[in-house]
Amino acid sequence: MKVSVSGFSFNNSRVAGHMDIFSYIDTVHSQYGLTTIDLWNAFFSDTSRPIWRIADEKIVMQMKEALDDRGMTVANLAVDTAHLWNPDPEVREALHQNALSYLHAAEMLGAKSVRIDAVMHGDEDISDEAFDYVVSRYTEYAARAQAGGYWVGPENHTGFALVPETLQLISQSVNHPNYGVLLHLGRWHHAVQPTYTRSKLPAEEILAALRKSDHLLLPWTKHIHVDWKTLQQETALAHLHSIAGKGYDHYWAVEYNAPEQQVQAVGAALEQLQSFMSTEPLLQEDS
Repeated sequence: MKVSVSGFSFNNSRVAGHMDIFSYIDTVHSQYGLTTIDLWNAFFSDTSRPIWRIADEKIVMQMKEALDDRGMTVANLAVDTAHLWNPDPEVREALHQNALSYLHAAEMLGAKSVRIDAVMHGDEDISDEAFDYVVSRYTEYAARAQAGGYWVGPENHTGFALVPETLQLISQSVNHPNYGVLLHLGRWHHAVQPTYTRSKLPAEEILAALRKSDHLLLPWTKHIHVDWKTLQQETALAHLHSIAGKGYDHYWAVEYNAPEQQVQAVGAALEQLQSFMSTEPLLQEDS
């Protein structure tokens, strides 16, 4: 089983000043015994402005040395504030330039994949202009990724990317071997957007919709984030095995920004994930 840990899992520690990029790398290696890691750009960027730029290219080189010293590889680099769509053309171009700088950093680090969001905020709707632009940029980035030996694509993270049918249509339209989706299990508008949060639908119906949405994006999924809430659900074992049963054989990364004792909490989540995936499913799940 290919496992990793998401950098956002230690956001509270980062904000509190208890962990930097180098202690994060060391924690994943020494505490969990992993040789693969997910990185998040907040750990090595200037986050004081709306667009987080790489603080200094030297830090990327130092990160590479720290990884090489431990024999570690970067399974995924998750990049915030380099998303594709913004209605303002000038902001859009600034975001594009930022995305290019992180693709360069990913290439320096030898990352296997890069997550660049389709959009930061907004509702569930996507305009024709936004759709065409997003497809064009992901196609451009995927072509660059092909030359660099990695893949790039969105996460079901925010805005219209939380709508499974929209993300499916974007993926179908890009149609490039070096494009992929970082699938955060269960993170869809059914559970995240206010219109669904206030829904009177029974909880089991919403959960079924989330599971169905996960499966809808599997043809393009090349990395998965699993949070603690998902791991605690009664149907978690069946759902994880249903995904593996569809042929998914890429990385599973724990993303759990626990409120306290983060090293221990993430370790427990990682153990739970590994236990599930080494156990025969107790029941079959419809997909």
